[in-house]
Amino acid sequence: VWRKRGEAQNPRCLRSSVKFPQSVMVWGAMSSAGVGPLCFLRSKVNAAVCQEVLEHFMLSAADQLYGDADFIFQQDLAPAHSAKATSTWFKDHGIPVLNWPANSPDLNPIENLWGIVKRKMRYARPNNAEELKATIRATWALITPEQCHRLLCSYFS
Repeated sequence: VWRKRGEAQNPRCLRSSVKFPQSVMVWGAMSSAGVGPLCFLRSKVNAAVCQEVLEHFMLSAADQLYGDADFIFQQDLAPAHSAKATSTWFKDHGIPVLNWPANSPDLNPIENLWGIVKRKMRYARPNNAEELKATIRATWALITPEQCHRLLCSYFS
């Protein structure tokens, strides 16, 4: 139940639950300039999959969000991200990576952005994975550069 004080049992505040809801794995990027393209992953993320996403999605997101400006990439230190081969990929592409503590999603601004996306999707009822992807894409497209800028300022100011 998602409600405010005094709204107990208001049908508008109730939501049915599904024992095994649809799920998808998504990679997305953000900067103070806004969000980049999404990537829906088909498999678990290992170092090879991580590097494929970086090659095909992160580089285009960096071009879109930064142009020729320098940037520092932030990620958590999940095993696929911290693998020697992934570190080599970053070095080979001349991309600096922010030194970041492992397992600290609460300190990563994009985790809060995903929380915003989930709240905006609260009343969506996709019937299958493709509808879920479409809903995520549509919701992601509503994220403004101002929202991203505020999130980043709350961490780094």
